[in-house]
Order: sequence, then C-alpha cells, then structure tokens
Amino acid sequence: MYSHWDVNLLVVCATAMTVAVAVLLHYEGLGWLSSRLATMPGIRRRKVLAGVYGVILLHVAEIWLFGACFWAVLRFPDSGSISGAHAASLLDAVYLSATTFSTLGFGDVAPVGPIRFITGTEAVSGFILITWSASFLFLEMQEYWRQRRA
Repeated sequence: MYSHWDVNLLVVCATAMTVAVAVLLHYEGLGWLSSRLATMPGIRRRKVLAGVYGVILLHVAEIWLFGACFWAVLRFPDSGSISGAHAASLLDAVYLSATTFSTLGFGDVAPVGPIRFITGTEAVSGFILITWSASFLFLEMQEYWRQRRA
C-alpha cells in the first residue's frame, strides 16, 4: 500500500481540497441561512424549521462532495476500493460518505487501501460541521425565544 507514494499524495491532496471546500460551503451556507432567517417574515417556528431544513441540505451537499471525492480517487489504480460495494458506483461512494460523515461507522461497506485517509478525515470534519450546525441552530433558536419573551 505504501509503495505507491504518488497515489497516497493524490489521496491526501484530494482530501485536503474536499475538506477546504466543505468548510467553505458550510461557512457560506450558514451565513446565507442566517441572513435569510433574519429577513424571513412569518412565525418564529417556521424560521427554526427553515433553519433545520437548511442545515440538513448543507450536510447532504457536503456528504455528496466527499462521496464525489471517493468516487474520483477510486478511478486511479492502487487507490483502494470499497469493500461490500458493487464496482464502487457513485451511489456506493456517497453511501460510504454518509456513514462516515455522520460517524455512524462502517457496516456493510468499508474503505480499503489509501482511501481510508479520506474516511478518517471526513469523520472528524463531519463531526465538527455537525456540531457547528448544532451551535448555529441553538443561537438562532435562542434569538427567536428572546423575541418571544420581549
């Protein structure tokens, strides 16, 4: 596995780029969502629900981003495989990404070879992005609760 340093470098670079794009997407997405919620007319509960749905959509986009990274890297020889997947289709890669991002863990599919680096990094990134979203939603809800008390 470690005799192919060019493949390992490719995996590390692809992972770093994917994490950078995912974090930027999350930052910009939460910023946009925050401004939309602030100007959104209507009931406070709808704003909270819109925030929750918006955060879920952000996470789904990030899962697909990491899934596309898996799928693209797997096109290179000696980059690894997805054990339990049928020919490592894009949907298999996205499924692996979802179980990794959510830190659910591996069950029916698992990474083999250098792509394990992507899964380890995605698990940490997913955990951070999910907790960031939870903090964001808490602050948004706190704002609407404060308005209700006033």
